This record gives sequence, C-alpha cells and structure tokens, in this order.
Amino acid sequence: MASIVDIKRIFAEADIRDYKEIIEKYASDERDGVKKIVRSAEKKLDTYHAELERSYKMFQFEREFADKQYICGIDEVGRGPLAGPVVAAAVILPKNCDILYLNDSKQLSAKKREALYEEIMMKAVSVGVGMADQDVIDDINILNADYEAMRQAISKLSVKPDILLNDAVNIPDVDITQKGIIKGDTLSASIAAASIIAKVTRDRLMVEYDSVYPGYGFARNMGYGTAEHIAALKNMGPCAIHRRSFIGNFV
Repeated sequence: MASIVDIKRIFAEADIRDYKEIIEKYASDERDGVKKIVRSAEKKLDTYHAELERSYKMFQFEREFADKQYICGIDEVGRGPLAGPVVAAAVILPKNCDILYLNDSKQLSAKKREALYEEIMMKAVSVGVGMADQDVIDDINILNADYEAMRQAISKLSVKPDILLNDAVNIPDVDITQKGIIKGDTLSASIAAASIIAKVTRDRLMVEYDSVYPGYGFARNMGYGTAEHIAALKNMGPCAIHRRSFIGNFV
C-alpha cells in the first residue's frame, strides 16, 4: 500500500489530464490523509474542466474565421497613464492552440501574466509589438497614437494576417480585413493573448523607467495617476516620459 506521502507526490508530479485515473485508483482508500488528497485533486480537476470549457468559448471568433490561415488578435495598453508609452501587440495563435487561461490581462495576476507571456511567445505563429511614446501622444493625441502603435505591431509580424480581430476599434490605414469586437479581450483568445503581451511589455518597460526616473513610483503605478504619482509630480515636476497633454491639472 502506497504511503500518504507517496500518494501526495504522485498527484504533485502527475499531469492534470491524468488525475481522473489516479483519483479512481485511490478513491476507495479510507485513510483520512488520502481522502483529503483525493478531494483536493477533484477540486483541481473540476477547475481544469471549467477552464477547458471557458477556453473553448474564447476561441469562438477564431472558429468563425477558421477558413482564414492567419487570424491576428490586436490589443493595446496604456491609454490612461500620465507617463510612458502606449503599447500595442499583434498575436497570431496556431490553429491547434492549447494555451489555457487566456483572458483580459487586467483580470490576471502579474505572476499569471508573466507565465502566459512566455507561453504565448513560445507557441504563437508570430508576435509583433508597437509603441507610441509620450511625444507622439502629445503630438497626435492618444487615439491616433493607439492606432500608430497598432500599425507598428502589425508591421512587425513575420507573416501577413488574413484578418484582424480588434478590441472594439477599426484601425485606419490598414489594408487587411478587420472585425472589431466589443470587450474583445474577454471574448477572443487572440485578442486576450495580445493584451497580455502588450501589458507585460509595458509593465517591464515602466519598471526600467523607475530606475531612470526615481521618485514617481513607476514600478508600482506603471505611470497611472495614483495619489503617490500625483504627489511626486506636484513636488518634483514632470520627467522626460510624462505626457504633457495629460498632466495640465497637476503642474
């Protein structure tokens, strides 16, 4: 008879897809420790199955356009901050994509975003990232800067998409079929993947900026107008990456 420690190790080392068979093997074990392990495994398996169902729904638009070879999701992050660039990402996922937990980047923890970033970069057919810095934002306004960053992201893909799935917008001056999806980062796996790439890319950049321009708390607020950031802005004045068109009420 396997010890409780051994059974715990078996579950810890097993792939979640093998849990059902292992649970069945130990379900009749009357030891309290084993019962606890089995109950925990059952909950994990239920969570996994729920995610499989949710993930299937996240590919509804990708299935709708299954006749297209390269389906590209596009999203951006950084419209609202007082400092730093707006960052856009374009992501083409493989047809047989098996990445779970794709969702609006804001709904994910930083740790989960980082893990998914690595998985997306490893498994995607192609990823492109574009940026528009504070000078561009001040010059052409945030909406047009958004579009510019998105066009850059598309241009950096290694293959030309057959269709773009966008989060609610229609990108001007792009000669590719587009479909805008309201709240697309919660409804399309491709757009969700793009939101994660954009978010992680921008967050990493703002952490770097925190050491270049200390005192504003960029590593914590990512350039958004938190109380800490606004207080520093009033006390220290703006730095090189502040958006002058955004900070008029504070300086």
